[in-house]
Amino acid sequence: MKKDENPHGQQLPGTTQDEQLLESPRPDEFKHTDPWRVFRIMGEFVEGFDELATLSRGIAIFGSARTRPDDPDYHAAQETAALLAAQGFAVITGGGPGIMEAANRGAFEAGGLSIGCNIELPFEQRANAYQTLSLTFKYFFVRKMMFVKYSLAFVIFPGGFGTFDELFEALTLIQTRKIRNFPIVLFGTSYWSGMLQWLRDVVLPGGKISEHDMAMFHITDSPAEVVEIVTRSQNSLTELDHVSNDIRIAT
Repeated sequence: MKKDENPHGQQLPGTTQDEQLLESPRPDEFKHTDPWRVFRIMGEFVEGFDELATLSRGIAIFGSARTRPDDPDYHAAQETAALLAAQGFAVITGGGPGIMEAANRGAFEAGGLSIGCNIELPFEQRANAYQTLSLTFKYFFVRKMMFVKYSLAFVIFPGGFGTFDELFEALTLIQTRKIRNFPIVLFGTSYWSGMLQWLRDVVLPGGKISEHDMAMFHITDSPAEVVEIVTRSQNSLTELDHVSNDIRIAT
């Protein structure tokens, strides 16, 4: 039995399923705990795939949970989501407060699909009230899969470590061709320009990334431009798919 579980296998306050999964096992403990976690993980995947199975036009919006409703970034995220919803896109967020709430709110109030992929945290992230579909995950990696699988683009508002994590994971998957190249839009020129300059001045000359990698970013201060970038990308993919279909039929 783990220090944070009772004899019936129930999780006690103060830990997460991720933390328990990643702990080094004690002697003989694997036989009693880790194999059973596989079934819980499978269950989360199945539930997520089932709930989102019909979602084909999702756009993930990320940003700080600490952004207040009177912050300009909050209003920009709300406007961006509303414009995306008006174009028939579904908005997917982490389901919490801050930028997540703003994006869900914008889509919700515009009458669009507003999806929250919430995560259980020790300090109990509060699910915002603007979700037409709300899922809750115990494992970060399962939740991340849903963002990548069901999104046509990532829109990244100013945020902290969690936001950076989602950003660089998507860049890595695109760079290594594990997923199709989709738009990654950084919102907030003043916030992101320092990072981009560092990548161009330090990382690129050092050979750690290529010039092609730098082209994976878009940066803007305009909600309307976000929608334009996403729509342009989808139109290009549609045209490419039509060409591919024509080639297959011809051959």
